[in-house]
Parts: sequence; C-alpha cells; structure tokens
Amino acid sequence: MADSVGKAGRRFRRYDGGDPLAPPVDLAEALDAIGENVMGGASPERAMREYLRRGGRDQLGLDDLARRVSERRTQLLQRHKLDGTLQEVQKLLERAVLEERKQLARDPAMDELERSFSEMRLENLPASTAAAVSELSDYGWQSRQAREDYAKIQELLGRELLDQRFAGMKQALEGATDEDRAAIGEMLGDLNELLAKRAAGTDTPEDFAEFMEKNGQYFPENPSTLDELLDTMAKRSAAAQRMFNSMTPEQQQELMQLSQAAFGSPSLMQALSQLDANLQSLRPGENWGGSSEFSGDDPLGLGEATGVMNDLADLDALSDQLSQAYAGARMDDIDLDAISRQLGAEAAVDARTLRELEKALRDGGTLRRDATGRLQLTPKAMRQLGKSLLKDVATRMSARSGRRETRNAGAAGELTGGSRPWQFGDTEAWDIPRTVLNGVQRRLSEGGGRLVAVEDIEVAETDNRSQAAVALLVDTSFSMAMDGRWIPMKRTALALHTLITSRFRGDHLQLIAFGRHAEVMDIEQLTALDSYWDKGTNLHHALLLANRHFRKHPSAQPVLLIVTDGEPTAHLERSGEVFFSYPPHPVTIERSVQELDNSMRLGAQTTFFRLGEDPGLARFVASMARRAGGRVVAPELDDLGTAVVDSYLGTRATSPRSAASGHGASGDGATGDDSGGYFGRGWWV
Repeated sequence: MADSVGKAGRRFRRYDGGDPLAPPVDLAEALDAIGENVMGGASPERAMREYLRRGGRDQLGLDDLARRVSERRTQLLQRHKLDGTLQEVQKLLERAVLEERKQLARDPAMDELERSFSEMRLENLPASTAAAVSELSDYGWQSRQAREDYAKIQELLGRELLDQRFAGMKQALEGATDEDRAAIGEMLGDLNELLAKRAAGTDTPEDFAEFMEKNGQYFPENPSTLDELLDTMAKRSAAAQRMFNSMTPEQQQELMQLSQAAFGSPSLMQALSQLDANLQSLRPGENWGGSSEFSGDDPLGLGEATGVMNDLADLDALSDQLSQAYAGARMDDIDLDAISRQLGAEAAVDARTLRELEKALRDGGTLRRDATGRLQLTPKAMRQLGKSLLKDVATRMSARSGRRETRNAGAAGELTGGSRPWQFGDTEAWDIPRTVLNGVQRRLSEGGGRLVAVEDIEVAETDNRSQAAVALLVDTSFSMAMDGRWIPMKRTALALHTLITSRFRGDHLQLIAFGRHAEVMDIEQLTALDSYWDKGTNLHHALLLANRHFRKHPSAQPVLLIVTDGEPTAHLERSGEVFFSYPPHPVTIERSVQELDNSMRLGAQTTFFRLGEDPGLARFVASMARRAGGRVVAPELDDLGTAVVDSYLGTRATSPRSAASGHGASGDGATGDDSGGYFGRGWWV
C-alpha cells in the first residue's frame, strides 16, 4: 500500500504558476520550423535557437521577451531621477528656516542682540543645502516647528541610508525612538563583527545563528546561512554604490556631506561605510562600479533609487540570459522569478513554456548529439517532419482534385485504412463497421427499411502489391539555392521518402543528388546538405546511378523522377573525370540521352519536374520526355512535393504495361491526370 502511494505521489509536483489547463508545448510546430531551417542549411542547434528566439503562432519567443525587457529598462531610466532625498531635505530646510524667521519676528521677549545674531545666521546660510544643514547643526531653534523640521532632516537621512542597505527600513523606522536607533547601531556593530570574522576565516555556524537570533527581525529574507545573508546584502549594497555613481558630481558631494548629519551624528555613516567595505571585500564579483543615466522627472529617495538600480540589474541580467549568446547557453539559465517581478506572471509563463520546449526537444528524441558533439535531428524527428510534410501534400492533393481513386485498389494488397462503395465485380472484403453505419443512417433518414441494402455496402481498399524501384534525382547545382528552390526540393524528397518507408515498404527508393557530379544520399544527408557554389548539372552521372539502382531490383517496376532547373552541362568521362561546358556541349547531351535510353529499355516510367521558365530547358526536357515515353510537369515551387508524390502514386495505381503505353509527354504545368491520381483515403497516415 505504501509503495503504491509512493509511486502515485511521484506523479505530482508543486504547482509553479501558469495556466494549469494550458495545452502541452507544441513540438509539431517547433519541429516543422526547425526542419525548415535545417533544410535551408542551418545546423539543428542554430535552427532550434532561431525557433526559440522567434516563438510560435501563439507563443512569445525570446526576442519578444527581450524587447519587453529593453522597454522596461528604458521606461525606468526615462521616468525617474535620483535627487528625491536631496529635494525632500531642501524642502524641510526651507520650511524650517521660514518658520524660524517667523518666530524671530513675532517673539517680543527675545533679546534684540540675540535676535539680530540669529537673523544674520539665517540670512547668510550657504547656497548648498548640505552646507546649510551642517551650518545649522548647533543652532538654537526658537520655533518648535522649525526644530521638528530640522530633526526630520536628520531622521530622514538616517532612514534613507539604512533603506539603501536594508530594504523596507525607511518605513520600519518611521517614528522610531532613541532606543530603536540605538538597537540599529548595535545590529550594525554585530554585523560588521561577524563579517570581519568571515574575512579572517574564524566564523562558525553558531556565530551566525546567534546573530540571527538577536537581529533576525531586520532581515525579512530569513537567510539560512551567512553566505545567503552576504549575497542578499552585497547585491543591495552594490546597487546603492551604482546609484551613487549615477548621480552628478554636485549631487554626490551634497549627499556625502548630508550623510554625516544622519541621526544627528556621523556614527551611522561610519558603520555603514565599514559595512560596505566588508561586503565589497567578501563579494568582489558584484557590480560595484556600474552606473546608469536617468532622464525622468519622478524623484526617487535613496532607498527607492537603490531598488530601481536592483531592477536595472535584474533587467540587464535577463537581457543576457534571453540573448542565449554565450557558450553553453541553456533556457534553464533564465531567471523566471526575475521575469515575473519585472514583466509579470504571463511573461514568466511564456518563458517557462520555452524552457519546457527546449527540454522536450533535447530530451524527447527530437535532437541528439553525433560523434563530434554536434546536435542533429534524430530518425524519429525526421519521421515526424516527413509525416507533417506528407499531410500537407495530402491536403493539397485532395483540395486540387476533389476526388479519390476507386478502381485501382488491388484485391491482394495491404489495407489502406480507407473504404469505397461496392461495385459489381469487386472481391475485396466488406468494411463491416462502415457498411452497418451506412445502413443505420439510411434507415433513420427513410424511417425504416432493410437493415443493409446494396447501396450501403463498402469494401476495404487495398494497395497493389507490385514493387517499384524508385529513383528520385534532384538537382543540387547552385542555381537551385540561388533561385529559392533548395528547401522545396528537400521537402519533396523527405515527403516522398516518408511515404515510401511508411506506406509502401516493399518499394525501393534511392535519392540521387546531382550537381557537378552525382551522389547517392540518405535522407538525413540530403536534408542537411548545404548549398555551395558548384558549376555543373550532371544528369548523365545521375542517370547512371539510377540505372544501377534499377538493375539491382530486376523484379521491381522502375520509376524515374527527375527534378531540375537547368539543362545538363556536365557528364562523366570514361576515365571518371567530370567534363563541364556551358552552353551544353553536344557530347554532354548525347551521353545524357544515351543513359535515358538505357532507363527506357529497363522499363522506367519517367517524369521530369521542370523548375523555372528557361526556354532551352523547356525544349530539352520536353524532347527527353517524348523520347522516354514519359511526361513533363512544371509545378509551382509550393506544389513540387504534391506533384512528385502524385506522380509516384500514379505509378502505384497503374500497371507497368498500361503506364508505359499511356504516359505521353504532357504540356507545361501538367499534373499527370492520365496517371489516375491515386487519392485513396488514409495513405498518408
């Protein structure tokens, strides 16, 4: 019982925010985008980073979050200025002097000499607020209100200086007594003593526990170790130093002079200066020397300004984390708590989703590292990407045709998962669930009748079991990449590869890339192939490899599919050297034609897919197709995959004999309607 409860308990974890009903991360969309970039020549690592930066249809990316971080930083700098405490001190001083002058003017009992001396001191105060405060430190105030306002200056300075190092201290010490201020001084002494022990390496856990037991009320963060306390205090102390660095020289001078009057004596400032020195010595890695340029109108007190400097530090760190531009960058580096503080809970949910997406891509069988340590798409990811491309092809084919083939399903073949109405002469097995459903629907609509009528019967579709040896020849000359045909070519190859390996496993597919020379490639190699400057279109070499593939499978129907955007400009010499010539040399044309004739003698069903509008290419492929008894298709780039898959499926739905006799060279833009256009339901599943 306990074991079962333990196992069940491990399925749950602490809720960490976000929408609990939100759908899981969309790996399919991510994989499509990553695959597209990989086929465009990007590494899988770079493609994944690009997707995480850009985001998905309904998902903010890193760039969106980074933009909001930048906007938040600019907003803080353009809204605030740092002289809030100085302004407040100046107002209190002006009010105190004004009240004192009023009191001097209306006090009839005051000695005239004393009155004149006091008025002279007030009249000749320095223009500097800090110097004036210092000048009046020993002044005997006659006005109770003026005396209270001057005391407020000393009180305010002490609270603000403490608030810089201990967040919330300004509010906590409002209305503090002399005993409260003495307790603060004692806490600072204890803290500096503890830090001095740490610097000397003589502190113990008991020292920290004793300190926290006595002074824990001043540390709402409730640190559990001295290191945690040091980290928190050093971060805020460094922010206070950066705030001071961001002031103008005049403001810095004023603040330094005023600080000596905090709580009516320089002792507080001395203790805080010692604390800053200890923290800087123990945490030198904090940013003690930075500064920022504020240009707003909203004045900030010292404590508030230190908080804003902390916010700016958060935002700068988030900017680096979201850039993911450093070595070994991972989404786990992003501080979700900081994003929530600075941008809100929804932004934190978006960042968490991106983190989960990266983890799912890395650990979920989508990406893996090869022997060299580089990321690559796994076979599982290639299959998923191929299925997605194949579904897109199926959608385009269905939309374009509006029909499906009903007569070319073989009686002894594999089930397609689809069905069709029974026709006289059919010997396929009944699709019982579909037949009964048709009968029920008919009886409901007619209000009665027979349980099953002839028109209700559907039979299970099957595929013809004849094997095919398929050679897909794809042009990889530089013009393919230059004219935007590189990715459509790869998408086409992957869609066809997925269809054959998942649905027509008895067929034998060979992918042949031809530029200056030809090469047999597996699908991973072809999809990762980067474009490079390669002069030459060696159709001759590609046909040699295709015919060798056909001869290896003598019992299979040869199917030759050629995707190209240029006339052949290279051929293979008997020595194995490549001969190149532009314009095309007659020998190159002759060798290409001879090898195409060999394909025809092997019984290959041939289709040329012409990309581009070059008249010379159009004439060449048309004459080649006529010679081979094949056809020409001139698809738009978006329809290339559809055209190739449709042509292949046409060979699966047509007997070799009828295909050989029925395929004539069709005109530009032909889609091969003479092939029967195999649209059986479920072939893409």
